[in-house]
Amino acid sequence: MKKILLSIFVVGALLATSCKSEKKEAKETVTETVTETTKTIKENVEKNAEVIEDKMEDVSDAIDSALEGITIPKFEDAKVTEYLQGYAEHAKEYIAAKGNVLKNAKLAKKTVELAKQGKEIVSNLDGKAAAQFKSVMSAIQSKMAPSN
Repeated sequence: MKKILLSIFVVGALLATSCKSEKKEAKETVTETVTETTKTIKENVEKNAEVIEDKMEDVSDAIDSALEGITIPKFEDAKVTEYLQGYAEHAKEYIAAKGNVLKNAKLAKKTVELAKQGKEIVSNLDGKAAAQFKSVMSAIQSKMAPSN
């Protein structure tokens, strides 16, 4: 009987001490996981903050055009921005003219002149600026299309 009780106490003591080490290991693992997750979240927040700042700069440089809903980004060459503003004004006049034949004849000449200028301007732009330019031009032209 003494041997059985002694064996039970020894086994109980071993179980009690082994459980404590598992608790410590589990606690350390949880702490490490929380630390790594926190570090990853901070890194992602910093990256996203940089992207947001870049986008905010792009938005602050944008200029409203004569047409509602179209903004013109600021280009390094001021002539490009001026051209797009002028083209937006032309588009507004074109939309306002609707069926007026006399106004449409004058506007058609101006459209041809602006198209020539546009080709010259695009040829002098780098890839990113050319893509922005084409994007704004297509937005303006889509506003003009319904008035045909």
